[in-house]
Amino acid sequence: MTHYVIQRAADATFTAPPQPPYESTGFRRRSVVGETDGSVHTGFGVCELAPDGAIRAHVHSYEESFHLLAGTVILDTPEGSYLLEEGDYGLLPTGLSHAWRGAGDTAARWADMLAPVPRARYGYDTRAVPALPAREPLRIDVRDPRTRSFGHFEAAQMDPGKQSQDLLSVSASMRTALLVYSGITVKMMVDADLGAVASTMFMVQYAADGVAGAHDHPFEETYLIVEGTVDATFDGERHRLGVGDAAWAGAGCVHSFTNAGAGPVRWLETQAPQPPSRHSYRFARDWDYLREVLEEPEEPVDLEEKP
Repeated sequence: MTHYVIQRAADATFTAPPQPPYESTGFRRRSVVGETDGSVHTGFGVCELAPDGAIRAHVHSYEESFHLLAGTVILDTPEGSYLLEEGDYGLLPTGLSHAWRGAGDTAARWADMLAPVPRARYGYDTRAVPALPAREPLRIDVRDPRTRSFGHFEAAQMDPGKQSQDLLSVSASMRTALLVYSGITVKMMVDADLGAVASTMFMVQYAADGVAGAHDHPFEETYLIVEGTVDATFDGERHRLGVGDAAWAGAGCVHSFTNAGAGPVRWLETQAPQPPSRHSYRFARDWDYLREVLEEPEEPVDLEEKP
């Protein structure tokens, strides 16, 4: 069965979440994938909060990751308050009390990844809690241990030529590392190193010649295009995705990607649950090769003794 979701930016709608247990003003969300789509591990969407809006304190029985796409917002937690701007990302572990406050002159937008998927029959696995103190917010600084659950992404970080120590703003480590292969560059954001246990969030960029052959995974993936155009194939059906378009591939959905433009294509990607230590990618080409080898006729064996 074909098991994937395509959502076009032109068709996306922002609405108030269904019956949240907490109070909110000026808050809307675009749902990309959730329980009604057949997802088990992924609730992915784009949130919008007005400058004078607020989301009162609450907790979730799932892990929440986020990435600021535009604007400015304040996040309150028991550990402190944080001023988040475009490019910032972070992790809210299961059970962490938190609240959001509008800031700046325009609405803030951020992608959120909820893992496992919130369930309607359990009140979307969310509970209201007592208010948190609204303290003077800190800016995200990856060198500051007080903001150790957060990070910041810039498009320049996808350039392998800018990874030398003198060009980095922080000490070189696995947090600054890039994975580069076959015209594809990957920059990890939220993962086990940041404290995540149920999901990952990272940025992917394809060069003009970037291609990923047909493959599938034992987990769910979501893609939100932020730059360029990509031809994506899901279970044999091809779709051209542009900025603002989103897609989700369920476990076992065979998919592939090819850059469809002259410049780079970049998207925010999530995975849930976290990939296993081995066999997280199953490439169709490798198994096609094995089938061909097994179908080749064997050379006859001459059992007669030679003089």
